[in-house]
Amino acid sequence: MSDYLALDDDRLLSACDVHTYRASGPGGQKRNKTSSAVRIRHRPTELTVVATESRSQHENRARAIRRLREAIALNVRRPVELDGFETPEPVRACLGRDGRLHVGRKDERYLPAVQAILDVFDAADGRIAEAAQLLELTTGGLSSFLAHDGKLLAAANQIRRAHGHHPLHA
Repeated sequence: MSDYLALDDDRLLSACDVHTYRASGPGGQKRNKTSSAVRIRHRPTELTVVATESRSQHENRARAIRRLREAIALNVRRPVELDGFETPEPVRACLGRDGRLHVGRKDERYLPAVQAILDVFDAADGRIAEAAQLLELTTGGLSSFLAHDGKLLAAANQIRRAHGHHPLHA
């Protein structure tokens, strides 16, 4: 499986179907005259994202690409080999000495770190303590990182449900 988040926008889009269309809703008369809404479907993962907020097709395309990257990070799991496991570089790059992750949502390191954390979390059968130990985080550090973003928490809880565990709470 490819590391889709490492691809630049053009290479990522080469594996996508991009559709533009006229969106309904606010935006005045011009909105109904231009095909400014953008829908992107990533063929390898079958993930689809939409952006319709702007009257500018260019702005909506940029938003849709960002949403596709987020959807990949949250939904595409890659296998993790636990024998000889080392903390993934995207996580190590954000790791503080306090056993917590120091990366915000607007940081370019955020989505690769999220994907790596969820991959390890899945490999650890959705168990916080085991995943935290593998990632060199404190249990509280991993818990608070997962809980700080509603979409990330939902993805973590989906993994926990798949492994028969109760959901985490924010």
